[in-house]
Amino acid sequence: MSKASETYKFKTEARQVLDLMIHSVYSNKDIFLRELISNSSDALDKRRFESVKAPELASAGEAAIHIAFDAKARTLSVSDNGIGMSRDEVKNFIGTIARSGAQEFMKALRESKDAAGLPELIGQFGVGFYSTFMVADRVQLLTRRAGEDTATLWESAGDGKYTLSETGRDEAGTTVTLHLKAADTEDGLKDYAAEWEIREIIKRYSDFVAYPIYLAVERTEVERDQDGKPVPGAPEKTVVKEERLNSMKALWLRDKEEVSEEEYNEFYKHISHDWNNPLLRIQAKMEGVLEYRILLYIPEKAPFDVMMPEALRRQGLHLYIKRIFIMDDCHELLPDYLRFVRGVVDSEDLPLNVSRELLQENRQVQRMSKGIVGKILATLKALRDNEPEKYRLFWTQFGRILKEGLLTDYDNREALLDLILFDTTESGDTPVSFETYTGRMKPGQEDMYYITGESRAALQASPHLEAFRDKGYEVILLSDPVDEIWTQSISECREKKLQAAGRGAVELGTDSEKEEGRKVRDEKAKEYGALLEALQSLLAEQVKEVRLSGRLTSSPACLVIDPQDISPQMEKMMRMMGQEAPAVKRILELNPGHPLLEKLNAFCAASASQEDLKPYAELLYGQALLAEGGQASDPAALSRHIADIMLKAL
Repeated sequence: MSKASETYKFKTEARQVLDLMIHSVYSNKDIFLRELISNSSDALDKRRFESVKAPELASAGEAAIHIAFDAKARTLSVSDNGIGMSRDEVKNFIGTIARSGAQEFMKALRESKDAAGLPELIGQFGVGFYSTFMVADRVQLLTRRAGEDTATLWESAGDGKYTLSETGRDEAGTTVTLHLKAADTEDGLKDYAAEWEIREIIKRYSDFVAYPIYLAVERTEVERDQDGKPVPGAPEKTVVKEERLNSMKALWLRDKEEVSEEEYNEFYKHISHDWNNPLLRIQAKMEGVLEYRILLYIPEKAPFDVMMPEALRRQGLHLYIKRIFIMDDCHELLPDYLRFVRGVVDSEDLPLNVSRELLQENRQVQRMSKGIVGKILATLKALRDNEPEKYRLFWTQFGRILKEGLLTDYDNREALLDLILFDTTESGDTPVSFETYTGRMKPGQEDMYYITGESRAALQASPHLEAFRDKGYEVILLSDPVDEIWTQSISECREKKLQAAGRGAVELGTDSEKEEGRKVRDEKAKEYGALLEALQSLLAEQVKEVRLSGRLTSSPACLVIDPQDISPQMEKMMRMMGQEAPAVKRILELNPGHPLLEKLNAFCAASASQEDLKPYAELLYGQALLAEGGQASDPAALSRHIADIMLKAL
């Protein structure tokens, strides 16, 4: 029987704080049930811990959390047989907003220098309980402290005051009863007195809580015989049964030997919504300044929205704090170039803001992110070294995305460069790494050479590669759009310079061979001086310079990018993104040993006017464009020049 109640006002500016809780702190009203379950879990931990020193405080029954609802009366209750609270504790911890019992408990333990076996307490801020007023008009809390005979009933309508009364409870623990508001879809209020809604929230937020969570439900049954078959004519009856809602199976907390491959794969499918098994699993306990566990997966195939970071993150990294679900898109812990990674991070001591919904920006988050990224990259490196076929499957799906990290993650740039695979002029169907490339460089080759473009086929046919093939030098073929960007900022790898085969002047071979090449070109430049000058004048609108080439052996001409200029591909990318990009003129290089150049030189010398040379100049420039896979600015004019020259030849 309850004794007369006493009315109190909340300490602090309670009305304003409650309004803040209800309308501002939590963006998702489902959070209230997570908070109540977390509080119950804390209370069960406390009782278990205190009963070590005082065995009389131990519970006789199973440590558990019980949930009951009444759809007609619109009530929902959460009960536990945890440590409970005394009247004074209720007044101090519940009557004072933002004062945490869990926090006070932890402080007392630390001050006593007896922190061994500290339970994993979640309620750090003392405000989670008040999230109940988002969904309830009136809240009752019935609690009895373990070791005491009387219980305390706390009650409030969230109006700045509360009542306390002495009453009874069969056992120690706490029951929170909510008198629910009516469902209101416009206000985000669901029907929290519905069984399916309760099940969904528990499954989402509290599936891995260490204690069983039971839900009392009504079921219709019929009498059955000893064989379990329904008795003919027996009437149906309604019974109340308790069904456990949570699995309690946090795979990342179990020994790897205890979990089957099928369990791992099913968990991956559950969190990622992927039909396929993952390509790779990463599981580890990270220790040091911070302690946390990770269970990460790399999909077998790239999702269709892999190039849309924000969309992809919806099934990204799931964050748990001590097995309590916090968020499913924790982008603070993973950079964009690892956005394809799926899985779980469970932290023991990662700080949260007051609502547990958003991570605080601090060094702990940065340390945690650094550890996770480092573990992923190290695992990928081991996969590349030990299972090359499997790594090539990964690279086919996610290599282009991983290369984005070269632009943003300077701390891990070297590790990322080690992971890159690429085609080369000699690689065939098996892409290679920088390590493999440098290991098979020709004697006398000092630098690594690469070329960028829109496709491997176009790059293989590029006239820029002729001198390299002649020397037997392997050239890296880069055809992803991101390659145009990262190659501009990285000039060295594995202590070797990265040189663009299509930029600037190219001189290959020994010092004496380079000197001999320069002498030959200087002599030819004198011979072809009038032709070079005429072509420069005729093509002034298209090119910035006409010069003799050291890279051509069979083609008559090619277009070269000045080292200070952006590439045509970069120019195109900028315009596609709506950015202004100046039209860049390139350098036209001519092969001094090609018969066509000799004939053009003779024609130029015999012509009375440069206009006679103009169609040939336009054709020469157009041919150089087409040879690299480009497109003439005026295809019709180029076609006319070809037709005219064909007529003259015939």
